[in-house]
Amino acid sequence: MLRPLFILRFFFFCSFLSSAEEKNEQTNPASTKLYVSVFDIDATPPVGSWLAYDLMVNTWDLGLRARGVVLTGIEKPIVLCTIDWIGISNESQDAFKKALAIAANTDSRHVVVHTLHQHDAPICDFTAEAILKEAGIELAGFNGDFARNTIERLKHAIGEALKKPQPVTHIKTGHAPVYRVASNRRIMKEDGSMDVMRATACRDSALRAKPEGLIDPDVSLISFWNQDKPIAVLSFYATHPQSYYLTKIANPDFPGVARFYRQLEVPEALHVHFNGAGGNIGAGKYNDGSPENRQILAERLADGMKRAWENSINDSVTSKDISWHTEPVALPVAQGVEEKIEAEMRSKDMRYRTNSLGCLGWIKRRKAGITIDIACLSIGNARILFMPGELFVEYQIAAKALRKDLFVTMAAYGDYGPFYIGTKESYLHGGYEIKSSPVTAESEEILMNVVKKLLPAEH
Repeated sequence: MLRPLFILRFFFFCSFLSSAEEKNEQTNPASTKLYVSVFDIDATPPVGSWLAYDLMVNTWDLGLRARGVVLTGIEKPIVLCTIDWIGISNESQDAFKKALAIAANTDSRHVVVHTLHQHDAPICDFTAEAILKEAGIELAGFNGDFARNTIERLKHAIGEALKKPQPVTHIKTGHAPVYRVASNRRIMKEDGSMDVMRATACRDSALRAKPEGLIDPDVSLISFWNQDKPIAVLSFYATHPQSYYLTKIANPDFPGVARFYRQLEVPEALHVHFNGAGGNIGAGKYNDGSPENRQILAERLADGMKRAWENSINDSVTSKDISWHTEPVALPVAQGVEEKIEAEMRSKDMRYRTNSLGCLGWIKRRKAGITIDIACLSIGNARILFMPGELFVEYQIAAKALRKDLFVTMAAYGDYGPFYIGTKESYLHGGYEIKSSPVTAESEEILMNVVKKLLPAEH
């Protein structure tokens, strides 16, 4: 009879061999195996911290998450990370990407960090923090201490995740319409000019009665599988994520609740949600700001996610089916924005600075020659575009139309510095988003040229 000690040693020896074999496969240039590692940490600041707009007084049933995946088995690992914060911009993007790249043994250009843009959540911008410090103005929401702590915890989480890579045999892609959630915020007159903005929480019944307007109705899903086991699910849906907000209580709002519902239904896979090009999209037609609407909107989004999951089709992939491309963009700066913010930032309140200091930091970096990368992940028949700012939905619709033969989806809210990025036509019509935008109408041509380069026409 085998002794217990011998059995235990034999078990650990086999585990060691298996782990070593997996590691060799990941680093073997001749191997075509693709691997995915998942990471997930709490990104909720402590009570007493500043959120983007208010001092935090309590926590909610669901906290904020920072989660994502690392793809390995390829020449350079790729890190896709999304966080339940309102925005991460400028030097903060640099810091997050550098740290996550070190943890994953890759470079910063192979890392993307996006946010879901919840408003009862932190904002992160080390450039704005430095500007306020130099001006002797209260940091409030731009105090970066908790963000730096989050970066360190993310580094550790990725390091631990990479010890447990899971082989990917195939992906699944699917999409489905989400009913009665998204609506266009910009209400136009009959002559095509701007009339009024329909807020994401809209108490005006006449505005809620207006048509839904231009949206991308679909939620898109890409899931990673090891045989019959799902490992991770990436979902993409374009809308501002607010139901009711400015509560002073950190919460992930209805997209976070929808993600949680799907996590409960498919617990073996990590669910990672990205906000699409939702700069001019919100739930205003279907949301009067009543607290019960958070659950209603979450259930509707989760229903769309479920149908997209059920509609998904297989696509076998190896590491040879992965490619990653980035293109730097230098968006044009609108005249007078820098001077206006510098003149007003001392006299205005924190909410003004929350919506303005990131733009100011971006302008200063832009004038120093610093660009923003746009990235595209190609995996099998799927393409994911990773875009900056609060991008208008027209960009997402246009990208999908470029390659109808592929499964194309988009994540916006990468570098938050450029804030709202409208279409060329929208800059003629004005409105809240355009008045808040630090870029110009020429941005459309620049961005679409990059998108076309990353999604070249079918030969």
